Amino acid sequence: MSAVVLADLPSPSPKMLGLALGFLLDRWWGDPTRGHPVAGFGALATAMERAMWAPSRRTGTVYTALAVAMPCTAVTFLDRMLRHTQAGRTALMAGLTWVALGGRSLEREGEAIGQLLLVGDLGTARERLPTLVGRDPTGLSEAEVCRAVIESVAENTPDAVVGALLWGAITGPAGVVAYRAVNTLDALVGHRSPRYERFGWASARLDDVLTWPAARLSALLAVTLAPVVGGRRGTTWRVLRRDGGAHPSPNAGRMEAAFAGALDVTLGGTNRYPSHVEHRPHLGDGPAPAPADLRRAVILSRAVSRAVVAVGFVVDLAVMTAAARRR
Repeated sequence: MSAVVLADLPSPSPKMLGLALGFLLDRWWGDPTRGHPVAGFGALATAMERAMWAPSRRTGTVYTALAVAMPCTAVTFLDRMLRHTQAGRTALMAGLTWVALGGRSLEREGEAIGQLLLVGDLGTARERLPTLVGRDPTGLSEAEVCRAVIESVAENTPDAVVGALLWGAITGPAGVVAYRAVNTLDALVGHRSPRYERFGWASARLDDVLTWPAARLSALLAVTLAPVVGGRRGTTWRVLRRDGGAHPSPNAGRMEAAFAGALDVTLGGTNRYPSHVEHRPHLGDGPAPAPADLRRAVILSRAVSRAVVAVGFVVDLAVMTAAARRR
């Protein structure tokens, strides 16, 4: 009986199958070591910024629109060329997803710094910290390094993984490319600095909008999966609701609060950057994070990412089943 039921289920769509394969490629290999397309896009966007820069929101908006439209148009054209080839569309989606995701690299850096702290090598951990955060690592205590890593892992779970998966599942290959392009532009020009305060406004706001659903989905999954790292769902939900909106970022605050609750640590505090100092609100009720908490943060991030793929498959099969019944 079960075999008959399974036989009646439709196959996953090329879109969802490609997303899952791309996710597995990122799990196995991480970012491409040479000729990374995201790095190439960043170089192109930087050249465009030098040619177009002006202290104007309007100019920055045109810059953002052009920079995002170019790769999206190319990918949409290629996807349409492959519309009659299921394997080709799946391969395209898998390749785009692989280069768009950064989950494995994020985990490797978090785990590496955690191992350095566990053996007492605080100096090397400080030297490695800029691979994850932009704050000045000079003189940071062990607890501050731990806090920086956990905050980065939490914030980048939707940025580096969930956002691309979510928009890819909703809109296909163009969604993956658009999300990664906007996220890259935000990293390049979305700073609150004299040069980019107005020019980078559109990139920063668009990144906030596109990451909004991914951050909230990720936070809800972190609540659900809190027991995976020894946390309590009720505590995590309470911290998320109470502290998530206190953070200056509309998206990072939700994830950092969820991680603080699940790991039972306190995040937030004073962050020193090369150009300025920021005072962030405290999130959570636990003690300052310790080196062992970095591994737990990585485990939670990985669990959230896997859950997104699983949810995507369930939704995709439901949609495919409903479509099959209408035919």
